[in-house]
Amino acid sequence: MKASRKPLRRVAWAVAAAAGILAASAGTAVAVPAAAPASAAASCAYPYVCLFKDGVRIGQFQDVTSGFQSLPSKPTGTASSPITVTNTRHDDVAYIRFNTGTTVCLPPEYSTNFTGTLTGIRISSSATC
Repeated sequence: MKASRKPLRRVAWAVAAAAGILAASAGTAVAVPAAAPASAAASCAYPYVCLFKDGVRIGQFQDVTSGFQSLPSKPTGTASSPITVTNTRHDDVAYIRFNTGTTVCLPPEYSTNFTGTLTGIRISSSATC
């Protein structure tokens, strides 16, 4: 993944990471940076949003949609085996939905790990969360 070209975004992420929380607004959270394997980024080509479990790609999505695309397998990440989500898109965010109803927004050109059960994904043409 290449570094963000927007310093303000970097500062916002640093603040969120330092606080160690998810910034929630209207039931949607912004992904807090976590160490995602470099291999995940290397094996997810532009313009996809990919899901990985234990280093194996278990899904890839490309289409901008108005609603969530269901994840029939409902992958579950744990602390010892998280789900890595990589967004290689340059100007589009990806929303990840969990079985709890919570959604998390993943910014463009970003990869992070999640725990919990994922139930849906939506790619939006918005460039910001």
